[in-house]
Amino acid sequence: MTELSLFSTPPLDGYDKSTGDIRLYSPEALAVVSIALPLGSEDSALAMIASAYGVDLPSPGKSVIATDGARLVRLGLDQAFIIFPHSAPDAEDVVQGKLEDAVYVTDQTDAWTALAIEGSSTRDALERICPIDLHPESFAVDDAARTVMEHLGVLIIRAGDNDFLLLSASSSANSFLHALETSIANAG
Repeated sequence: MTELSLFSTPPLDGYDKSTGDIRLYSPEALAVVSIALPLGSEDSALAMIASAYGVDLPSPGKSVIATDGARLVRLGLDQAFIIFPHSAPDAEDVVQGKLEDAVYVTDQTDAWTALAIEGSSTRDALERICPIDLHPESFAVDDAARTVMEHLGVLIIRAGDNDFLLLSASSSANSFLHALETSIANAG
């Protein structure tokens, strides 16, 4: 009998396309792990996060890059994502190993698809489908927000002056990609 091996790959794995000065691509081997702060133990959880990652967990709607390169994104008072380069299917164990039992962790990697968009015309493309004001005075570098783009739920993170990381449900990855490609094509 033939032995078969299955490998998990992100739905948009390897996607990389430039249109004009805008590059849209799927970041390689990106893990997404959610953490929840236990009720009544928030202070000790925040201290453990600061110790393990070398940065404080930011306030809701903000993100920060940790000393190990992970991005910590605060989604609410007691919830955050830790997004980091990692290709093995043990991302939850990696975070749990750093934070021990200080927080609750759940691997969200397979539930989300990520696209990065960069270039000087990026805001022109995103403003067609994103209801958030992305002007730097309103949405600064490292800001994060949940929003809707073309009826799809999206977490948008401003990673640089003209760089954004976008996360949406992996179940609608192709629709998400199509919405962004169409908006980019119409931005010029």
